[in-house]
Amino acid sequence: MQSTANYLWLISDLLGQGATANVYRGRHKKTGDLYAVKVFNNLSFLRPLDVQMREFEVLKKLNHKNIVKLFAVEEESNTRHKVLVMEYCPCGSLYTVLEESSNAYGLPEDEFLIVLQDVVAGMNHLREYGIVHRDIKPGNIMRVIGEDGRSVYKLTDFGAARELDDDEQFVSLYGTEEYLHPDMYERAVLRKEHQKKYGATVDLWSIGVTFFHAATGSLPFRPFEGPRRNKEVMYKIITEKPSGTVSGQQKFENGKIEWSTEMPVSCNLSKGLQSLLTPVLANILEADQEKCWGFDQFFAETSDILHRTVVLVFSLQQATLHYIYIHQYNTATLFQELLSRRCSIPVHNQELLYEGRRLQLEPNRQAQTFPRTSRDNPIMLLSRESVATVGLIFEDPSPPKVQPRYDLDLDASYAKVNIYYAICYASYAKVTIYYAICYASYAKVTICYAIWLWLIGCLSVQISNSLVPMEQTVQDIKSKFLSGGVLTDSWTQAGTHPEDRNVERIKVLLDSITAIYHQFKKDKAERRLPYNEEQIHKFDKQKLVFHATKARSLFTEECAMKYRLFISKIVNIHVLPLASSGMVKPQAYLSQSTLVEMTLGMKKLKEEMEGVVKELAENNHFLER
Repeated sequence: MQSTANYLWLISDLLGQGATANVYRGRHKKTGDLYAVKVFNNLSFLRPLDVQMREFEVLKKLNHKNIVKLFAVEEESNTRHKVLVMEYCPCGSLYTVLEESSNAYGLPEDEFLIVLQDVVAGMNHLREYGIVHRDIKPGNIMRVIGEDGRSVYKLTDFGAARELDDDEQFVSLYGTEEYLHPDMYERAVLRKEHQKKYGATVDLWSIGVTFFHAATGSLPFRPFEGPRRNKEVMYKIITEKPSGTVSGQQKFENGKIEWSTEMPVSCNLSKGLQSLLTPVLANILEADQEKCWGFDQFFAETSDILHRTVVLVFSLQQATLHYIYIHQYNTATLFQELLSRRCSIPVHNQELLYEGRRLQLEPNRQAQTFPRTSRDNPIMLLSRESVATVGLIFEDPSPPKVQPRYDLDLDASYAKVNIYYAICYASYAKVTIYYAICYASYAKVTICYAIWLWLIGCLSVQISNSLVPMEQTVQDIKSKFLSGGVLTDSWTQAGTHPEDRNVERIKVLLDSITAIYHQFKKDKAERRLPYNEEQIHKFDKQKLVFHATKARSLFTEECAMKYRLFISKIVNIHVLPLASSGMVKPQAYLSQSTLVEMTLGMKKLKEEMEGVVKELAENNHFLER
């Protein structure tokens, strides 16, 4: 037990450890309330006095909900070492969140937007006081749960922070190497001397890497075997990054760097958000400080993203939920143009449905008056003309080759990567099944919609003889979709249906891989294993390779193959609006009794269509969940 005048803590309650200080979970002696207690060690006192005092002075100035609060500065009773008493964040850091297996490919969109908003707000507060942080990374962004049950993220660890005006520069080195600005990386990591000075914009580079990490689950710049093992290649990547790119990866030993101007296919964020976020990342991940955005432009662009409203649109032909980011004052004309870019359906062919009814948007109608949408209740989009079925776009994930040599660090890293890939396989496999369900529902909606449009068209023409052609046409189309019909049989033969157990098989393998990973983490902490444990470790490594290979085989040879077969069977199926299909010729006369029959038929079809739309919305909710 250690203590100050007002606080006490157990040295076993360690929350974090750094070069100059340890952070413990402590309590107030009178109230019992929990606090984070930062205790400085002997090494910290070797620094100049002004550097020692800098963190205290910085924290005293700051007071913001997105910055960890300082409550007191006291001295430890025995050693007289300085102690900072700060706000306790029981949920860990953003790094902790990203380490969760469910976030292996980045945060969900809603959570990412909270991170974006909170980090930008915290940084804005720092800039108001002319403070540069110099060590921004997921591990220094703490998470708490607010009163409304939502996450709140807070900047912490101001040991490297200092006051710096926009036109000032500094030469001292701080930070974590994966998140370091290239100029600082060159001197701090590669130990190369240069005369460069650094400005406040070095924080923007670290923010860019952090946001990419939060959005995708991985670092943007990755040499083969990782940045810690290949520092020269890491430096080459971050200094030679072409303008406009947001990531660079070396996938093979001594291989070329593969650059990308977009987020990876596996990113959880919607294309709507990605299209807004990617230019921001590209312009703050600039090695040349002259080309890099300043804070004013960074704050303006991120504020623009955060102040947009999101309209959720489910494209039936694509079986995809689209997030359309738009300002409240923007009009329906712009909204439908954005929708056209996202769905490749021209504005004049867009048919919108909301809660089972046709949604008509006047061109000048502002977005703030649009119906309120959610994942459970989006606007439905159909095309008045035939469009190709796109399907789920995915890449074939290929995990790295296992290294045959015995290496505890490398083996633990390899096991962790295979957990991510197994999660990816299971997710893709699961989604392909639900897409098949959505396409089946889409087909039913399209039948009703096509017949409905045709019947409306019939009301505007004169028909003379009989309705036999119409009845025959409707019957022909229905027969294709009813049980035992051509299309229904094709879907069943494709195999993407709930009876498929490949998802469960992959999950069993995932559990086995995860168990091996946890053992490898323990082995890594030991640093050196006795002979028997070393042999067990090697056997486990063989099992790991076997499980990982089988998981990938199940995905590629079963799930992906069946899904591609499924898509190939339906990609050429287009139910065109029958009014323009030429199936029925206009005729000369329409009797009153026929009008009544058609009106009743239309009402019945409308009810059926609303039921199908509701069913599709439920399927969409299932898919999103």
